[in-house]
Amino acid sequence: MNNNNPWQTLGSKNIYQNNWISLTEYQVINPAGNEGIYGVVHFKNIAIGILPLDQDHNTWLVGQFRYALNAYSWEIPEGGGPLDIDPVESAKRELLEETGLHAQQFTEIQRMHLSNSVSNESAIIYIAQGLSQGIAEPEETEDLQVKKIPFEQAYQMVLNNEITDSMSVAAILKTRLLMQQGLI
Repeated sequence: MNNNNPWQTLGSKNIYQNNWISLTEYQVINPAGNEGIYGVVHFKNIAIGILPLDQDHNTWLVGQFRYALNAYSWEIPEGGGPLDIDPVESAKRELLEETGLHAQQFTEIQRMHLSNSVSNESAIIYIAQGLSQGIAEPEETEDLQVKKIPFEQAYQMVLNNEITDSMSVAAILKTRLLMQQGLI
């Protein structure tokens, strides 16, 4: 396997920036030796996903309208965490904000890149256990519906394409494998 970078960067310019992302256009020589451009969305936070799981193997899903998709989406609780803060602290905050849940234990189960052909966004997914209910504190941009369901129902929602969010699909499938192996 060749790990050498076949791309050559000739220059770059910042196209757009806000509090969450920036877009850079690179002038490049591609692997075939031709000049071209490559756009990369740089994320200013790490994506955090949390699959809450109680002792009876129930989980919580969050439903919301996703502007970029122009569609409603059922997902695990998730959000962004500043790069300079322990990701577990961001997971605790997101879980509380979206569901009102507190967890005694967070177990990292997956790291992933979410769209590596056009962005550098990375994610960490946790299982949260030892749950107790508090009061949700959603952000002003979140109009959320929260539902507690058996984990098996969430798994079936993935199989039926009712859950299509990449972090949610990865979290649910990975958790199912861990359950089958007797690790959860």
